[in-house]
Amino acid sequence: MDVTDEAEAVARTIAGRLGLRVVELHSIGDCIAAGELVRQVWDAASADSVVNASTMRAFAHSGNYVAGAYAGDLLVGVAVAFRGDGHLHSHVAGVLPGHQGGGVGHALKQHQRGWSLRHGIDRVAWTFDPLIRRNAVFNLRKLGADATEYLPDFYGPLDDGVNAGDVTDRLYIEWHLDSPAAIGAARGTPADADPAGAATLLADADDRPVPGSAAPDGGPLLIAVPRDIEALRTRDPHLAAAWRVALREAVTSTLTRGYAISGITRTGSYLLRHPEHQEVPR
Repeated sequence: MDVTDEAEAVARTIAGRLGLRVVELHSIGDCIAAGELVRQVWDAASADSVVNASTMRAFAHSGNYVAGAYAGDLLVGVAVAFRGDGHLHSHVAGVLPGHQGGGVGHALKQHQRGWSLRHGIDRVAWTFDPLIRRNAVFNLRKLGADATEYLPDFYGPLDDGVNAGDVTDRLYIEWHLDSPAAIGAARGTPADADPAGAATLLADADDRPVPGSAAPDGGPLLIAVPRDIEALRTRDPHLAAAWRVALREAVTSTLTRGYAISGITRTGSYLLRHPEHQEVPR
């Protein structure tokens, strides 16, 4: 079985195990339903501020990726992506409130992986908020993707319920679909980020960002993220903003020294290594 056939088989198995049906969306009615789901996920006044139905309809009609996950007749997840320069850019992926954390997002991404490989695309890229720990774990460990670039305030001000009042710093993700990391993750054996010997550049102390004592010697480094930044934004917006500044400074200063993010540890810290000191290639 080649990598494409295996990817599609894995996607079907994962969806079937969860009782989901993941399919491409084409009709305007399906796209309107997808837009409403997206509106709910982002707590937006209108789907137009995230991605609207007519845009999804145009994407689907022109050979791009628009898919939905159904539990019975209920649409519980949506993913929208468009073709870029030699890759697929995953613009939006969301799961209906009340169904999050149950594997719907994973089923959608594995379907997207199979679809992409079937269409001759071996790389999917997207952005995510680096302060959201669960998304970092999902992207870097559960999918086997790589974080390659830090993008300060990438989208500018957004007015939806998730992003309003915050700067939109993002990490750029590249998912090499036929890589050992992606294949192992799809099979349920993701690679662990081994923090042995790593020094702490930024620590989490009772939800507060605390500078570590890492020496700039080229050795591996750990950069912590808060346990639940979304709850922290509600409880203490000033502390959440302090995390944004601290994480941005820690990551960008390290990347400019030639480091790369090699994964995220089980305790929720980014692990960064310098290429000249790599011990465990990804």
